[in-house]
Amino acid sequence: MFSQTYTPQLIQTIAHLFIFILFRWILIVLVKRFAKKSELVGHRTGLILKHINFVTIFLIILGLIFIWGVDVKNLGVVASSIFAVIGIAFFAQWSILSNITSGIIMFFTFPYKIGDYIKIHDKEFPYEGIIEDIKTFHLILKTTDGEMLTYPNSLMLQKGVTVIKPNDINEFFHVAEDDDDENVKHHTID
Repeated sequence: MFSQTYTPQLIQTIAHLFIFILFRWILIVLVKRFAKKSELVGHRTGLILKHINFVTIFLIILGLIFIWGVDVKNLGVVASSIFAVIGIAFFAQWSILSNITSGIIMFFTFPYKIGDYIKIHDKEFPYEGIIEDIKTFHLILKTTDGEMLTYPNSLMLQKGVTVIKPNDINEFFHVAEDDDDENVKHHTID
């Protein structure tokens, strides 16, 4: 009786699940291929895969709500209330969204990765050091003094950044042994 009454919904549910599972699989393969080609660290790829899983699950649930005939009028009232609350919360916490978005942008496009030596050109707080890790909200920078510094991803896209690749660090900091100039700053990289 159940299968006869709800045959169209069952077929649509199976097709919907198949399409979104296939969509998720294709995205995961593409992201992993991009990460391998770009030589990105595995846990950075894992963060992006978590975002893909979240979006896929959200879209599956949304599709199932429509397939099984939840009243759109009631759903609209509930959804608008939820989105109003979420919108106010996100407006209050715009920096969180900004950092997440910046982390995703940096994963796919930005020209530095873990192990690169960077100089952040900020007038008030200039920092430099080796990138130890890049997380969803911030990156961890080990300064030349050995300090571990967290720096927001959104500021990495707003400030000028000089990147010195791992192979070029010694060349960048190379100081001739017989140079007695007082203005030369000596760095040690651990």
